[in-house]
Amino acid sequence: MNQSCIGVILAQIGTPDAPSAKAVRPYLKRFLSDRRIIDYHPLLWQPLLRGIILRTRPRRSAKLYQEIWMEEGSPLLVHSRAQQAALQALLGSSYQVELGLAYSTPGMAEAFRKLEASGVTRIIVLPLFPQYSSTTTASVYEAASFAALGRHSRYGQVSKRFVPALRFVEAYHDAPGYIAAMQSLLQRQIRAMSEEPDYYVLSFHGIPRRYAETGDPYPQQCQETGRLLAEAMGWTPERWQLSFQSRFGPETWVGPSTADTLKELHGRGIRRPLIFSPGLVTDCLETLHELAVEGRELFAMGGGNAEMLEVAPCLNDTEEWISFLAERVDCSAQGWLSSAE
Repeated sequence: MNQSCIGVILAQIGTPDAPSAKAVRPYLKRFLSDRRIIDYHPLLWQPLLRGIILRTRPRRSAKLYQEIWMEEGSPLLVHSRAQQAALQALLGSSYQVELGLAYSTPGMAEAFRKLEASGVTRIIVLPLFPQYSSTTTASVYEAASFAALGRHSRYGQVSKRFVPALRFVEAYHDAPGYIAAMQSLLQRQIRAMSEEPDYYVLSFHGIPRRYAETGDPYPQQCQETGRLLAEAMGWTPERWQLSFQSRFGPETWVGPSTADTLKELHGRGIRRPLIFSPGLVTDCLETLHELAVEGRELFAMGGGNAEMLEVAPCLNDTEEWISFLAERVDCSAQGWLSSAE
């Protein structure tokens, strides 16, 4: 056993292996079969998923992925690997950093196998979700727990005898370092523009309203993140707002909708808006296409000039963000780190 090294798993949701319907279909099947994502009873949901959604949506999604796919691969995976490398370099040899995706490769089980093969017995799971949600944070907590236990469910077959010690990093939606990292990114973005934006939209991934009404604190944490970021940026209330994107299915979701907001901006006299997604820290389909491509189309539908909508990048592997993650890891390693050294 390697008592001198602490394992760190950067936890993300996942991404298809390729921008094709064949690759998107199994990813969507795993993702949309998780009852933390869609909590309908399987007897009702699975026939709809398998009979309709997985027959049509993979082709549509693949076309969107093709528009944003990078030479090195999926944007989410490319940027996540950069985050992993930067965090490893900053933390040094006292830690071994791996990437673990809940619904695709490299999977959570693979991350645990790599760490355990190196003799690591103490592991910190760091979700790349600043705001807690049962659909994201809890999903990776669950995936990590089962991977650590060596089984696929509570009553599934056990595939290993030794279970490493785990620590989970809690939500950090109001952490000063997180707010400061976003502030620095946005200030750089604004300085690079020829003219300062006249309005700011902070777009978060949405969840069904029913989830919030039954205990998910996500919307409240998004509101607090937005308030703190606006305060740090010096925005007055009339210069910014929150919205929620990526609606799916017939249920009512938390709002206001990002799509509706973008279509309404021009009619409110806004000409040079900037949109940024504080809850998505790694550029992916939801930012590179839903905001940067579809978002500009929606702004234009409302009468705006699509080219005047500025879309800020995610935190990705910016220095301030990686430094903040390193601080979170060091804080979580208290007691372990002293014994490792």
